[in-house]
Order: sequence, then C-alpha cells, then structure tokens
Amino acid sequence: MYTFRLNKLSAALLASSMAMSASAAVLEEVVITAQKREQGLQDVGISVSAMTGDQMEALGFDNAQQVTAMAPGVSTVQPNGEANYSIAIRGVANSDFTTNVESPVAMYVDEVYISQMSGAGFALFDMERVEILRGPQGTLFGRNATGGLAHFITRKPSQEADGYAKVTLGDYNQIKFEGAAGGAITDNLSARVSVSTHDNDGYITNRLGGDLNNANDRAGRVQFLYTPNDETEILLNARYSTQDIDTGFFENVSSIRPGELTPDEMNPVLEYIDNDGDVFAGDYDDPGFNDLETSGYTLTVSHDMGGANLTSITDFSSVERRYIEDSDASPLSFFNFFLTTDAEQFSQELRLDGETDTMKWVAGFYYLDLDISDANGAVTDPFVGPAETEGAEAGLFNPYTSKLQSTSLFGQLEFSLSEQLTLIAGARVIQDEKEFDFSVNYVEFLDPDSDAFDSSANHANLTVFGDLVDVPGYGEYSGDRKDTEVSARLQLDYRLSDETLLYTSWNRGVKGGGYNAPIFPLSEPLDYTDEVMSYDPEQLDAFEVGFKHEFMDGKARLNGAAYYYDYNDYQTFYIVGIDTITFNSDAEAQGFELELQASPAEGWDILLGAAYSDIDVDLPDGRTTRPVQSPEWNFNAMVRYEWEIAQGGRVALQADSMYRSEHVFAMTGAETVEEDGYAISNVSLTYSAPGDQWQVSAFVENVTDKEYLVQTFDLSSTDVFGLTEQYYGRPQWWGVSFKYNWGN
Repeated sequence: MYTFRLNKLSAALLASSMAMSASAAVLEEVVITAQKREQGLQDVGISVSAMTGDQMEALGFDNAQQVTAMAPGVSTVQPNGEANYSIAIRGVANSDFTTNVESPVAMYVDEVYISQMSGAGFALFDMERVEILRGPQGTLFGRNATGGLAHFITRKPSQEADGYAKVTLGDYNQIKFEGAAGGAITDNLSARVSVSTHDNDGYITNRLGGDLNNANDRAGRVQFLYTPNDETEILLNARYSTQDIDTGFFENVSSIRPGELTPDEMNPVLEYIDNDGDVFAGDYDDPGFNDLETSGYTLTVSHDMGGANLTSITDFSSVERRYIEDSDASPLSFFNFFLTTDAEQFSQELRLDGETDTMKWVAGFYYLDLDISDANGAVTDPFVGPAETEGAEAGLFNPYTSKLQSTSLFGQLEFSLSEQLTLIAGARVIQDEKEFDFSVNYVEFLDPDSDAFDSSANHANLTVFGDLVDVPGYGEYSGDRKDTEVSARLQLDYRLSDETLLYTSWNRGVKGGGYNAPIFPLSEPLDYTDEVMSYDPEQLDAFEVGFKHEFMDGKARLNGAAYYYDYNDYQTFYIVGIDTITFNSDAEAQGFELELQASPAEGWDILLGAAYSDIDVDLPDGRTTRPVQSPEWNFNAMVRYEWEIAQGGRVALQADSMYRSEHVFAMTGAETVEEDGYAISNVSLTYSAPGDQWQVSAFVENVTDKEYLVQTFDLSSTDVFGLTEQYYGRPQWWGVSFKYNWGN
C-alpha cells in the first residue's frame, strides 16, 4: 500500500541520511513522487528540487516564496501584489491578473490540481515536503504543466501522538501562529488538525488614512486516515482558508510621454505628482481590498491488490474572491479596477501501478470539471460618466463565465534494458471542452463602496454620453471549443555508478486553449471575434540532458541539466495598459541549471544554485523579445553553520540570498516596464533545545532594505492616465519565533 511502502522507504533513506551527516539540513534524503511512485530524489531522471517539512523548518522557510528562491531557475512572482502569486520555472510564467487564464506552471496540493491563481496563495504550514519539477510534466500530471509544476504535500495523520505550536512576532505588529496535533482515535483510525493565522499592520503608508498591505489570514485542515486492513487506506482531507486585507497598493510615477518615466513632471491628467521618494507611501482616496475564501475536500483511497496498487483521488474545491484597487494611486477618484471570482472545481483520478523484476508501470484516468463565474471592470466616472443617479459612480462591468470539462487517459512504462540502462516511455491523451460567454457593459454603481460588484442590485444601465442607448452587451462574445491534445515522454536513464545518474529525455508538453476577457471595449478595427478573443492550445517539444552526482563520501551532491524548448502556438501574454491579452506565436528557449548541496564539515550546510535561460518570442509586429517576468540569470546561495553548546543545545547561524537579473513586466521594451537586476538577502539565528523539544529563532528578511519592483503597469499617454503603476516587494522585515514540539 502506498503510504506503508512510503514509510518504509522513508525510514531507509532517513537512516542513510543520518549516516552521511548528523547535522546536515540540506542533504537530508527526500522521498519524492514525481513519477507517481515513491523514489529517492537522486534516483529520478528529472530536474527536481525538493525539501521535506523538517528541512523547511530547520532553514526557517514558511512560505512558497522562500522555498522557490532556493531552487535554481525558479522564482515566485506577484502579478497583482500579495493578493495572489504564481511560480515561474525556466522563465515560463503567467503574470495575468485576470482569472480565466490558467498558468503554464501547474500547482498541486496533495496530488490535486489547483486551477485558480487566487487559490494558490496559501501558507505553508504542517508540510511533509515540497517538490518543484522543472520542464513539461503533462504525461503523469496532466494539463497545463508545460513550464513545470510545484507540488505541496501536507503532513498526514499517524497512530503516533504528536504535534507542535509555533508563534512568530515581527515587524509591523506581526503575529503569526501555526500548529498541529494528531494521533490515534482507534486502532485503525487516526486524525490530524492543522491551523494557521497571520496578522500584521499594513507596511504601506496611506497619507489619507488606512495603511495598505496588511495581513489577516486564517487557514485550517482536518484529516482522517482510516486503515480497515493491511491492504486498504482511506484518507479524508478537508481544508478552508480566508484572507481579508487592505491592498491594491501602487506607487504613482508620472509618465506623461508614452513609455517614459517622468517623475519630476506634473501629471496633466490627474494634476497630481508623487515625488517624495518614498515608494511605500502614497495618497489613496479609495483603499483597495482583497477578500478571498477557499475550501476543499479530498478523498484518497489506496488499495494493494497484490500485483498492483489502485489509487482513487476525488476532490471538490471552490474559490471566491472580491478584489479592488486604487489604480490611479492618487487622491482623485479616477479609476478603480476590480475583479471577482466564483470558481468551483471537481476532479477525479483513478490510477493503477505495479512492477515486476524488470518493469515498472502506471496507468490512469483523469477528469476535471471547472465552472467559473467571474467579472472584471472598473469604477470610473472620467471614462464613462458622469453617473445619472445621485451618489452613484459610472464604470465598466464585464461578467464572463467559463465552463471546462477535461478528460484524459495516461500511462507510463519503465523498462530495465540492463542493470545500468532504463527506458521510460509514456503518453497522455487529453480532451478539453470549453464554453465561454463574455460581455462589456457600461453601468452605474449605485453603491460604489460595496464589494458586491457582481450583484445586480448594485447596477443600473447607463446611457453613455447619450450615444449608447443599448448599453447592455456593448461588447459581447460567446465561444466554444473542443481540443484534443497529446503529451508524451521518452527518456533514457543511465546509472554510471552508485553515485552518478545520467539521463536524456524528450517531453511533449501541452497547454489548453482559452479565451481573453478584456477590461475595456475593443476599439475599431478590432471586434469580438474568435481571432481576437480566443487562442489555441500550446505545444512544446522539450529536449533535456542532465546528471545527478554524489561525492565527498555522500557529503555533497551536484545536479545539473541543460534543455532546449521548441514551442508551437506559444501562448504569449501581453499587457496593453491595464488590459491583458493572450495570443499564439512562435518561441524558442534554451538554458541550464546547476545545483550544489553540501555538508563539507561537521555543522556546515551549503546550498548553491545557478540558472540561465534564453527565451525568444516572435511578436506579430516582427519584433523578437523575452517574455514577461523572465530574467536571463537566477542565482541562489545559502550558508548555514550549526554548533553544539552546553547541555546538548544547538545554535545555528544562517544567511541566504537570491539574485534575479534584469527583466521586464511587459513586452513593449519601454523603460516603464523594466527592472534592473537585484539581490535579496536574509539572515537568521536559531537556538534548539536538547532533543529538539523547543526552539527559538530571530530573523531579518531583506537585510539591505532593497527596493525592488515585482510588477509595473504602463499607463503612460496623457490622454488616458499619464502614469505608471509600480508595485514593490516587501521592505526589510525582522521577527522572532518560538516553536514547541511534542511526541516527536
């Protein structure tokens, strides 16, 4: 049975890890399931970075940004602030802040696909491990994994009573708590409860009152594990999270000439200038908010049939979100962009796997039903109004619905050609059926301060300038598509020695087609046609060679990979002002990664990573450029030294840093969307009591207080906005944490 076999392998690998180094934090052997079965990290011919929950705890990592920063070629981007995030792998990312576009980097939690970016912004608490797989993974994991995937695996119940509690106090009155407790209920039933809360004041000063970018997050999981016999295991996972924060912060930078930053010149549209030099302060007359609620239920059944193992994963999850921002970032009520999300997702996977002396195999069926009712728009009198009703404000309200049914069959075979050589071949056939309905409407918001933007009670039709009588459906579009795609994999693994694995692979990755949902009405000659509104599935042929090598008697590992990507119908993400559009084009990419993990001497841990990516996208205007959020170079480094003090306690000093070379946030090539290379560094000091029953840690993040951009929106041009919105990463942050363990 899956978990029982996993526990046995984990115990064996743990013993091996302890033999290598008693104090190593980065060299702990990790059991991963990148091929839908448990394997040691160094035995898998895939470019993978992985960390166990114990490793993340030892290194002080408690969010996805910290984990991904230590993986070469991987970074976390925030396309719309802390409201959501997406992961970029090998320069492949989705920075679309709308909700109808799925990311090329798939997100999984406990083998369940998370379709909505809004639903991916969860805290990492009570984790078993995190796996980050680079390159296409569609054969076994399915849709929309052309860039790779991130898989977050939570800690499961056991018969052993254990738990922990951790409190963090930090800058801006931060109070963060996480904890878990679990153990046996009966001889064959166990449970685990995990919770997390996070609060802090806003670190963005609003000179008009009401600071922005605070934290107000709540999350919890309840899991029950039932083992009626030695062959069967039933796991029920119920989860829930909320976020209700004041956000939507942007620094207003005057850009009164197209594509140019003019910080010392008055914006003639707004008659406003913010040139105080403080990127974390502004004048926001309408502070924004993000109200997010996610929930989910997963039933996993595993059964050992003797010659094969049957696994069923059934999941239902939902995401509800209401978001608005002060897009003009000024004291004027000029333009407030909003979006809403109501998404329900059902998925079912059935999988059968087995092995013989020379062969390992897996085959399965997957079904996804995704039902989305969303809207975007803006509260904006200057563009649409004025409103005709007293107290109301005019604006745009653009509802759209998207219904997806995706069905796939998949299989993979591993055949031992010799003791050293293994052939791996697999394929997945995917059929997507999607329906999409969209409209642009001029309306007046009867209660503009309400978060019920999608409520008909808050809308009244508006006659715009007396010209548009038939306001509803000013722009309308309906589309449906049925696509059949095939992903595939062919790979050779060569075990050169016990310490060295060589591999070469070809992977065919696919990403489903979809539809655009523009905010503004399309201007002539563009119309709401299939050519403008829809885009075709993306296909990627990825060629990769790599190696995994242990040396220094198991005290060091060096892993590396080089790749070439050839795209057909690459889904190009393009920002025009505050509007986004996806279209198909040609693209090529090539690059490499190197990752070193070492414990060269007692108490020392070193982690080094480097990644290079060169991506060329052909645009319709004849230009060739890099995609958004795609730096050419990524570097990461961590050094940790741990020593023992009196009575068996231990002290650990750690420093880590990541560097991203220059990159852009839109493909215009203008200075308004560029960011220079930057490095972010963190330090921590941790004391662990004898037996690891409790520990206390102090940390400083962004020690140099570096100001760095994570997103910009170029709204230059005096006849529209005359500004650039700039969103900065979090400033220097300090804190202390205390953790208590029991039953371990």
